[in-house]
Amino acid sequence: MWIEVFLFALLIATALVVARLRDLFAAAMLTGMFSLLSASLFTMMDAVDVAFTEAAVGAGISTVLLLGALSLTALHERQQPLRLLPFVVVFLTGGALVYGTVDMPAYGSVDAPIHNDITDEFLHGSEKIHIPNVVTTVLGSYRGYDTLGETTVVFAAAMGVILMLGGRVRRRDDLDAGHEAEDVVP
Repeated sequence: MWIEVFLFALLIATALVVARLRDLFAAAMLTGMFSLLSASLFTMMDAVDVAFTEAAVGAGISTVLLLGALSLTALHERQQPLRLLPFVVVFLTGGALVYGTVDMPAYGSVDAPIHNDITDEFLHGSEKIHIPNVVTTVLGSYRGYDTLGETTVVFAAAMGVILMLGGRVRRRDDLDAGHEAEDVVP
């Protein structure tokens, strides 16, 4: 239990540091570290499949895509005026999420719904789809929807990055100096 609290504290500390950074390269690298800490926390909670996905997508491909996008932009963030609305939205959303989890059973509780209703469906569901192995049944049928959703999200993210990077290439020296960027023909 103490290691989970420690990992969660590291997640919060990393998020706060990323929010305060103006160096975009350091922020991109710290978001990769955030994903690895998340994967470690998922592993501690016995969600190894989610941890593997977080490590591969969050720390792996997302960091590479961020660094690729960063190579076409300025290295430092320009200071913007403080806006109150985003903070209000984040605190209201966080409060709603905390309120929604108040009546959940304790972590690891044997009274949790996952331990009561769905187990028989998993064990006897293999008879419905004629797959003799229970693990293959769960992965092939029930988790297939989850995997399809994850694949769709990764595809949409990749398309968004490709569309962003498909624009004009700008010189880094001009962007860092704050001058008007000149178009460079690749």
